[in-house]
Amino acid sequence: MMKKLLLSTTAAFVICIQVRAQTVNTAGLDSLFDILYAKNKSMASVAIARNGKVLYAKATGLAAQSPAPVPSTVHTRYRVGSITKTFTATLIMQLVDQKKLQLSTPLSQFFPQVPNASEITIRQMLNHRSGIHNFTADPEYLSYMLQPKTHAEMVAIIAATKPDFAPNEKASYSNSNYVLLGYIVEKLTGKSYAENITTRIAGKAGLKETYVGQKADAGKQEAISFAYDDEWKPLPESDAGILAGAGSIVSTPTDLTRFITALFQGKLVSVQSLNEMKTISDGFGLGLIQVPYEYRKGYGHNGVVDGFLSNLFYFPDDSLAVSVCTNGSTYSINDLVIALLNACYQKPLKIPQFKEFKVNAADLTQYTGTYSSAQLPFSITIKKDSTYLTAQATGQAAFPLEPSAKHEFRFDQAGIVMEFNPQQNQFLLRQGGGNFVFKREY
Repeated sequence: MMKKLLLSTTAAFVICIQVRAQTVNTAGLDSLFDILYAKNKSMASVAIARNGKVLYAKATGLAAQSPAPVPSTVHTRYRVGSITKTFTATLIMQLVDQKKLQLSTPLSQFFPQVPNASEITIRQMLNHRSGIHNFTADPEYLSYMLQPKTHAEMVAIIAATKPDFAPNEKASYSNSNYVLLGYIVEKLTGKSYAENITTRIAGKAGLKETYVGQKADAGKQEAISFAYDDEWKPLPESDAGILAGAGSIVSTPTDLTRFITALFQGKLVSVQSLNEMKTISDGFGLGLIQVPYEYRKGYGHNGVVDGFLSNLFYFPDDSLAVSVCTNGSTYSINDLVIALLNACYQKPLKIPQFKEFKVNAADLTQYTGTYSSAQLPFSITIKKDSTYLTAQATGQAAFPLEPSAKHEFRFDQAGIVMEFNPQQNQFLLRQGGGNFVFKREY
């Protein structure tokens, strides 16, 4: 959703003046997350930990709605999407440490039917340089995402697509890489992916609320996800087995901070393997990405599945881990992570006011049309849908715009602000510190 509009995680983080963290501004964080839930902007669970010790944890919102509302707690388990990839990369590096696998091992040793398999290495799959097409980017994925598929069926789907580019030519994010990597773990260990997560990671890192998910069960404190449309409405649930090593894990923010702390403290892989994972090429390490906060470098991953959004980052210089899981949000998760870090480093916390601005539905027509920018390689179509506006970038899903001032509309989940000038047939798109002028084509 809006992948091309969203700036990278790195670009979305702010630069702040160095202040060494001593205490956490818990009162400020409580106020922020309470107002976000009260204003129907976010249902979130968060955690901050230093050296494995939890400094702050809070949960807001609902884990389930039927047959009766179930409030979320800090023990509610969320689907964490692509944070699963960090777990899968950890399993692969454990096998490398045990000399059961090499980063130079070709994919053809396991799945020769995949195009270019003899030229694709395990390393290239880990850092998205394989060229294997991303199956979740295909329209067909929407037709089967809710239904279980066997390993053989998933391999056939991945093998049937043409490569996006030659191996190691460039980097491009692909869930297909990590589905296959999860299967490779199973082939080399003789155990299921779920068993490997439990014995090789959860057991070693002391994770009590982390495992491979199935269909959500409120009785097990597992959350479903929601979208907001006048009220929080449940979303369909993707089959976890399809995403496998790319996105099947269920966890809590507290457990996620324990996991990444154990990883960086050498409890899960060797120092050499961790250094390999941290080596960034074209934005990707081996199951890790890098983000800045002031002069510091953090490592981790983010995740999106159904209505779930998640972030997990670790800052080695301060042994600091922060994690956010949401199961319903129209507010930028980047801003939530920044708030957690600001609270740690004694920086001011911005508490949004969310002042309502009323717009006459008849006045919305003046903004409609298709706009393009000389600064960005896509157009945006603005449409009127009854009493509100939607925006849709080329090849992407539409998203609602909320009026915030005269001629100004926002989409807080992506940190987008659009300032329209109807007389000049244009709008200014502001996101992540960038300003982009779009002019109406028709």
